[in-house]
Amino acid sequence: MSSLIELLPKVVSEGRREANRILDGLSAASRITLQTNELIQPHKDRSQAEILNDDIEYVDDWKNRLVYGDNLLVMQALLAGDPASGLPSMRGKIDLIYIDPPYDSKADYRTKIELPGANIDSKPTVLEQFAYADTWSANIDGEDVKGTAAYLKYMYPRLVLMRELLSEQGQFYFHVDWHIGHYVKVLLDDIFGKENFRNEIVWGYKSGSYPDTDFARKHDVIYRYSKSEKWFFNLVPGVIKVLSENSKSRYNRTDDDGRRYAEVKSGGKWRRYYLDEAIHPLEDWWGDIPMLKANYEENLNYGTQKPEALLERIIKSSSNPNSIVADFFGGSGTTAAVAEKLGRKWITSDIGKPATMIMRKRFIDNDAGEFLYQSVGDYQREQMSTNFGTRFRVGDLNQIVINLYGAVPFREEDNPRRNLGKIPRTKRLVYVASPSELVSANTIKRALDEMNTFQGGWDKVALLGWNFRSDLGAYLDTLDEYKNGTLTIEIIPPDLLDQLKSKTTFKKLSDQVAVDPDGTIHTPVRFSSLQYLTIKDPIVNGNEITVELDNYVILSSDSLPLDSKNKEKMNEVIARDPLALIEYWSIDADFDGNVFRSTWQDYRQNTDNDSDSLHVVNKVTLPLNNTTGLIAIRAVDVFGFESEVVEEINKYGN
Repeated sequence: MSSLIELLPKVVSEGRREANRILDGLSAASRITLQTNELIQPHKDRSQAEILNDDIEYVDDWKNRLVYGDNLLVMQALLAGDPASGLPSMRGKIDLIYIDPPYDSKADYRTKIELPGANIDSKPTVLEQFAYADTWSANIDGEDVKGTAAYLKYMYPRLVLMRELLSEQGQFYFHVDWHIGHYVKVLLDDIFGKENFRNEIVWGYKSGSYPDTDFARKHDVIYRYSKSEKWFFNLVPGVIKVLSENSKSRYNRTDDDGRRYAEVKSGGKWRRYYLDEAIHPLEDWWGDIPMLKANYEENLNYGTQKPEALLERIIKSSSNPNSIVADFFGGSGTTAAVAEKLGRKWITSDIGKPATMIMRKRFIDNDAGEFLYQSVGDYQREQMSTNFGTRFRVGDLNQIVINLYGAVPFREEDNPRRNLGKIPRTKRLVYVASPSELVSANTIKRALDEMNTFQGGWDKVALLGWNFRSDLGAYLDTLDEYKNGTLTIEIIPPDLLDQLKSKTTFKKLSDQVAVDPDGTIHTPVRFSSLQYLTIKDPIVNGNEITVELDNYVILSSDSLPLDSKNKEKMNEVIARDPLALIEYWSIDADFDGNVFRSTWQDYRQNTDNDSDSLHVVNKVTLPLNNTTGLIAIRAVDVFGFESEVVEEINKYGN
């Protein structure tokens, strides 16, 4: 096995090649785009009169963005832009990027979910392990490696894309600890240029225990780089110090506001130092910012959360009001939250659903301005291309899914799209939706048409999909074929493509697939039923509307990231109190059928409007100023799955 030093040149070579491939493909017709799930106007606990009197204009100006997805794909979408949606490329537009990525620490971060009568330990999905478990593996020059080398390969192309997003005066901060920092700096010197290295900032803190056999590790390092020689720097308060009377006498000038200052020539420039700040403004060690403690108001109990004071110093010093600030390992959202408070524009993303849910609630709690909640479009298609190469086709993937479901694919001459199969010894058809497709009512109609017409017809059809419209549950409630079991809809595990990265994985999985004589399927791959929200009939009374949640349906817990013990607990909650699974819900009381604009939100832990931290409120009365005839309700459960209901207002008497 090669040593890490031997692997480093290969890491750089392969990382540079991947980054160049991505950059060369930005102008392709099949460029990655971001889809908008929600335009959020934080109105937590707003009075009816306040909401009704809002005069909001929707114009194509800047919108802050919270994005769910792999940041490699998120940054590709930002670099490419989306001309069809009027969104310009962000290449060279961002003044400050700060990242605090998960370290190569071999930690196993799990999400703890508190439910009424049950505490659930949720494992990260394979997708989220990049953010939480730090257990990267990779193939470098034909050699399978794990740990630090794989981590560096993961980081290299991402760092290149971040540099492309920076403006010419932009700056980059990489927050890291002792596990990996010295190797990361080698990569940063290669990408940004050693001549653009500005600081190694040491953040010292006191926390935890002190060992008997070593010096306690009580600091992190933050590497600061500029993109070019044109960077700007704002003096900000640093470490406060007590001055002697003799030192105070040096502050012998007074500005127009009556503030005393000293003027000192440094680096060829005259700089002002104010007495009432009494700071060391230029030192690269920061010992005055403590780590978060349990009793701090800003503490969200997020494992890697950093204090706002740390980000405030970075953002103030290396950006100006109205600058764009970005963080592509968003975590608990500290960077974006501080940027918002300081009047900066922001973009933040994370691959973990728990992180994006925490961030969304944090921004609403902080009464942020409106922001977009987006996700990567065609996620599976991009993952497929990354994992298997551009020659791998959707039809190839369809065949794999059909086999792992326990079905037999039809011959290509009978099935050109290669998306149909049958369960042996039965009259059950299997229809696989494309990974690029958002399963909708039209998809269901096509599957039913195939059931009725393909090769003389079939008794039942199973529709397998990757991505689903969030309002699909309401349509299924009206469909007889779904109610009587003729049509079943199942979710292809979102981490299946990651499971199939290894060449031997498919064979191992397919060897475990079996079908009994009665058609019962045995497969190690967990296909699951679709979850959906139902509401009671809205009540319209003059210029008000009352919306009440009715039920949250999860037909199967098999796909949830739970072990058997936690799954038993979850099934009990599903049977006893299904609405307890709702983490967040929001309302668009004038839905245009296109963009969901949430103007009211509630979520668990919001006890301002009730005393129950484990449930959302399930009933609300809002002012009704409706021009479209539609109202939309969207819910997100504790695992991040989304559902939507759209209702026609007119039929309820408005």
